[in-house]
Amino acid sequence: MCPVCGLPKDLCICQEVAKEQQRITVKINRRRYGKEVTVIQGIDPHEIDLSELATHLKSELACGGTVKGYGVIELQGNHTGRIKKILVKKGFGEGQIQISS
Repeated sequence: MCPVCGLPKDLCICQEVAKEQQRITVKINRRRYGKEVTVIQGIDPHEIDLSELATHLKSELACGGTVKGYGVIELQGNHTGRIKKILVKKGFGEGQIQISS
């Protein structure tokens, strides 16, 4: 049983509702030697499993990455062109994803 909604685990919709309410920011940081890192912020780690999401993103984008700090996923390389489509397919709201330069 889910402690939040009271439904059985296979029928629980808490994580789906949480995905629609996230305000996600995607930006590019430059590291030393000119390397670019895609930083995804704004995902609440209490509602969404960040390590599972990071693993999915890394396999879809064929890159390395990690989960850092509070709700921050870092992916190696510049993936701003493809990240929004992948996150929408994963269940996040398209209007809630902001890509900044």
